[in-house]
Amino acid sequence: MTAPGVQEDVTGRPPVVERRLHPVTPLRRAWAPVAVLMGWAVHDPDGAQRQLTRLTTTTLLLGLAVLIPAAALYGFLSWWFTHFAVTDSELRVRTGLLFRRTAHIRLERIQAIDVTQPLLARVAGVAKLKLDVIGTDKKDELAFLGAGEARALRAELLARAAGFAPETAHEVGEAPSQQMLRVPPGVLAVSLLLTAATWVWLLVAAVALPLLWTATHSLWTVLAAGIPMLGAAGASSVGRFVAEYDWTLGESPDGLRIDHGLLDRAHETVPPGRVQTVRLVEPLLWRRRGWVRVELDVAGSSNSLLLPVAPRAMAESVVERVLPGVTVPPPEAFSRPPRGARWCVPVWWRGHGLAVTDAVFASRHGLLRRRLSLVPHAKVQSVRLAQGPWQRAHGVADVHVDTGANGTVTARLRPAEEAAALLHAQAERSRTGRRDALPDRWMA
Repeated sequence: MTAPGVQEDVTGRPPVVERRLHPVTPLRRAWAPVAVLMGWAVHDPDGAQRQLTRLTTTTLLLGLAVLIPAAALYGFLSWWFTHFAVTDSELRVRTGLLFRRTAHIRLERIQAIDVTQPLLARVAGVAKLKLDVIGTDKKDELAFLGAGEARALRAELLARAAGFAPETAHEVGEAPSQQMLRVPPGVLAVSLLLTAATWVWLLVAAVALPLLWTATHSLWTVLAAGIPMLGAAGASSVGRFVAEYDWTLGESPDGLRIDHGLLDRAHETVPPGRVQTVRLVEPLLWRRRGWVRVELDVAGSSNSLLLPVAPRAMAESVVERVLPGVTVPPPEAFSRPPRGARWCVPVWWRGHGLAVTDAVFASRHGLLRRRLSLVPHAKVQSVRLAQGPWQRAHGVADVHVDTGANGTVTARLRPAEEAAALLHAQAERSRTGRRDALPDRWMA
């Protein structure tokens, strides 16, 4: 007979031990029935208001007396019937009371595992694991585990994904990390103040709201228009500051480690070998200070930011760690489009540029907000040439490079003959790069 929580294995291998989530989890899941009611109220506010006006105090109390125990029971049962186990080859998650569902997550398909702690979870001493898995659009997650258990489970899963034997994987522990860069809160705050998006939304609100009041004299109309504008301004400044606070970048054998967050702390990993594209973003007001923002496209992962702000020299050194063998081309290495391109894209044609080295395809665009995209040749999945009738009349074409993260980097407004030659040359570079590339492995 098998003990509870243990699945018997007829092959003679050690039994699979199933575990439950942290006991605080029912408190999180109990909100599901309440969320359903709130969703109905938002979807039909008039109907919700009519129903609320009909409620008496007695009816409201009776409703709460039924809703609160029902929500608590739902949260408890959903927790009680949720189990997870780590086998030799997969992470197995069983859920469901009436309709059972078992998720089998193959360990070799795991690309990244992040540990996140929302504010209330930090108070309770718990955390959630978010798993980036190849072939899925969103992250699978285990919420919640004890903070220590979450980190230990993350280390075990990464060790097994790296090829360690199951009996020794739990002894490997979390790979050591060496800090590379920490973004001071003051620098982050100044960089956000120098971001144009915040001031654009505030300017729009300052102009549009008085005009709306003059035209309608309706407070509700002003509020309906002003709240989204102020919310957008806050999201691009205060929201980003809270999310990117204390941004720390470290290097470890299992990838680059990222820790950040003022209220909700996140512990993320950029897996080695999975970065498809790196972008250096340089807003206009950052240039005098020499700051850039580093963004990523990672195959099988939703992580998209490496550095919120950093000196350009430091950012380029980090890029060389993310893309081994790649050096960011200097500005003089980029060739501009021919002068005939000004008839296709007036003024802004000057912001485009292209540089191709032995290791990377680099495309630059933008005048006010410059973006430099770097794609290693080994990560190119396909190359396309596009030429509209207006471009054909002026002898230019676009070359599109597609990557494994469903992203595209475009070299715009290249001379037609150069674009045709670039198409064939890039296809050959990509084949050679994939042949010589090292395998994408954890803890390599």
